Amino acid sequence: MKMFRTWTTRLALPVAAFSLIAVAPAQANEKPPIKVGEVGSMTGSEATFGQSTHNGIELAVKEINAAGGIQGRKIQLVTLDNQGKPEEAATAVTRLITQDKVTAILGEVASSRSLAMAPIAQQNKIPMVSPSSTNPKVTEVGDHIFRVCFIDPFQGTVMAGFAANTLKVKKVAILRDVKNDYSVGLANFFTESFKKAGGEIVLDQSYSAGDIDFKAQLTAIKAKKPEAIFVPGYYTEVGLIARQARGLGLRVPLMGGDGWDSPKLTEIGGKAVEGSFFSNHYSSEDKSPHVQEFITRFKAQYNVVPDGLAAMGYDAAMVLFDAMKRTKTVAPNEIRDALAATRDYQGVTGKITIDNNRNAVKSAVVLKVSGGNFKYETTIRPM
Repeated sequence: MKMFRTWTTRLALPVAAFSLIAVAPAQANEKPPIKVGEVGSMTGSEATFGQSTHNGIELAVKEINAAGGIQGRKIQLVTLDNQGKPEEAATAVTRLITQDKVTAILGEVASSRSLAMAPIAQQNKIPMVSPSSTNPKVTEVGDHIFRVCFIDPFQGTVMAGFAANTLKVKKVAILRDVKNDYSVGLANFFTESFKKAGGEIVLDQSYSAGDIDFKAQLTAIKAKKPEAIFVPGYYTEVGLIARQARGLGLRVPLMGGDGWDSPKLTEIGGKAVEGSFFSNHYSSEDKSPHVQEFITRFKAQYNVVPDGLAAMGYDAAMVLFDAMKRTKTVAPNEIRDALAATRDYQGVTGKITIDNNRNAVKSAVVLKVSGGNFKYETTIRPM
């Protein structure tokens, strides 16, 4: 039998305790809880993705339950760790549906892991909401699969336009992770958009997740004299790539996508990532009361400023709970229909409208790595 570990380390102990409170029979007539499953990378090389997202989801659950729950029922969150592996994500979602009998699924962050989960959720007709998987293929799996983030065609267009119009560069090299659906897709969309804007891709190099030596690819890139390098990977490799690029004398700006969003990026990359740019879902520098109030509540709970993954986790959970409130019996098929009807939901990361392909229509921000922090640069809205 496959053994699975529910995420109950110090980070998630509040969820475990909260879940127990939700199901404890305080009164004889208390209604049963609504079980919601979460699958995330709580451990492994991309653990900050799962941990940040989990904290955002957990805060949403706490706030909903403190306000009385949904239709008089508390939310019970069941969180499983996939260790950053697609096969573990598939096993986790299977367990949540078949054993834990969850009503809906939140997750995953990485597109490759969402693609492993989505067919199982679709087959069992359980609505699944990804907080931040941006590969278009995720929601193409079926009509029960949703996301609250923008998709890579838009993200690629954002960074291509930023390179051409703001950085004023004409020649860009690409360094993509060939084992990562997210990285491959984003690189392709950037390439298409940058060429349409009159730019040239001088070289397209690749690596594989887990690699630690990028000198051969970077040496080849340096020989082509690019004005910028697009690295649409995850922070785990991007920090190392930046250090090695600077070590080889490559001083041009690095650019990327939301996979860079982790405090580990500057911890790994140090000064080498300074002056780099990446697209993301929100900026903590946004002065809107909605954003700043969320940051205040999050800091009170976790003593850190929430990153984009935390904000997306919160929004994913709140969009799901908003849909649940608009159902009659909180049945999975009703939740699916209510999710599909979501229009102009005011989330932390902007107004969220679910389109006919179950993707979120929303803005993106571009952030600059400066002084070890992620500074707001600009907002790009959908056309």
